[in-house]
Amino acid sequence: MRNTYEGRSVLLTGVAGDIGRTYLHQFVKAGAQVVATDLENTTDTAESAVAEANTLGAGRAVFVPADITAAGDMAKAVRTATDTFGRLDALVNNAAIYHGLGPKRPLTELTEQDWERVLRVNVVGTWQAIRAAAPALADGGGGRIVNVASVVTRNGAAGFAHYVASKAAVEGLTRSAARELGAAGTTVNAVSPGLVDDTGSRAVNTDEYMERVAATRSIQRAMLPDDLVSAVMWLAGPDSGFVSGQTVIVDGGGVFA
Repeated sequence: MRNTYEGRSVLLTGVAGDIGRTYLHQFVKAGAQVVATDLENTTDTAESAVAEANTLGAGRAVFVPADITAAGDMAKAVRTATDTFGRLDALVNNAAIYHGLGPKRPLTELTEQDWERVLRVNVVGTWQAIRAAAPALADGGGGRIVNVASVVTRNGAAGFAHYVASKAAVEGLTRSAARELGAAGTTVNAVSPGLVDDTGSRAVNTDEYMERVAATRSIQRAMLPDDLVSAVMWLAGPDSGFVSGQTVIVDGGGVFA
């Protein structure tokens, strides 16, 4: 089978960052029709990513400013997909707080506001996007939802207890949503990346830490945004139709599930 995206519509969140931009470019190259979202204050960066993507392949992308924690924003993004492209086939929940969390801190120094902020975006925001997209995916006979977790749920990275907990919750939500949405033909899976060498990771980790993590992998090199593309596109595409409730670790063999 060929995991084709021709004629398929994808809702992709968090396109202003390095990883989101990489996903966006690859989906459009593959022929997908993409509704790309990110916060309104990232509009210039996101629109630049969309404009560049639209020069790369047979697909097409449009940008919709949206806060994933706002039900109205996510409903608008879904309507854009169905009104502009006639359908919605996949949701990729890439948006999350990571480098915006600031320096690593012991869990005893985290505040209630710290916890509320990261759980609101990473968990509630992921749920909001799923809730908004599920009916449109079902209308098309079932679709694909790909959430983004993290290997920190396995290695318990120190200094980011609230982030680790949020990504563990994303894995649990993935399984629960897979159970609930499977009857409509929709699959729900997660990709769990290792430490990606991008602008976001460099903002919260030292060069020495990045190098130390790379050395622990079976494939001992830096992990780049491109390394995530094949797993995400397979899970978001037609060929993964009998895979659901799973978390695929992509980290160069650093941890083993």
